[in-house]
Amino acid sequence: MHWIMHSTLIMSIYRKIPRGLTLIELMLCIIVAGFLLTIGMNTYNHYIEDAKIKSTTLEMTSIEAAIERYVFDENILPAALSDIYQPLPQDAWGSPFEYLRLRPSSKGSKGKARKDHNLVPINSDYDLYSSGPDGQSVGPLTAKASRDDIVRGNNGSYVGPAAEY
Repeated sequence: MHWIMHSTLIMSIYRKIPRGLTLIELMLCIIVAGFLLTIGMNTYNHYIEDAKIKSTTLEMTSIEAAIERYVFDENILPAALSDIYQPLPQDAWGSPFEYLRLRPSSKGSKGKARKDHNLVPINSDYDLYSSGPDGQSVGPLTAKASRDDIVRGNNGSYVGPAAEY
């Protein structure tokens, strides 16, 4: 008898416990999951963009080394990257690297050197850069189209984002 009363009490308590989520609780769960997914995607996209910048910077360092080997063998800077590479190397966004020999100047290089915020050329030997994620670039690094470029500056002492130069 005691056992029957005890099981009846448990059954009555069990019937009073809700067995599912209400629509409001379900909507709150979806909102929280969406919020967390948004934060996660932004973090992931930022991580991917940083990896592309680092990859492009490393590739530029490799190109610099190839240019130095060329200078050692030929005693002159290459007129174009095509003198060293076939096909031309591409940055992490799929665009070819830009190269401009400044000393001695190559055809069409007059006045096209990359320049800092004081409009002073950032290199005296050659410019090497990637036009970055937007694929656009102009001479001064302060221009909006050039802020996301990956550049070589100070004759190779700096390789990185133009915005940080």
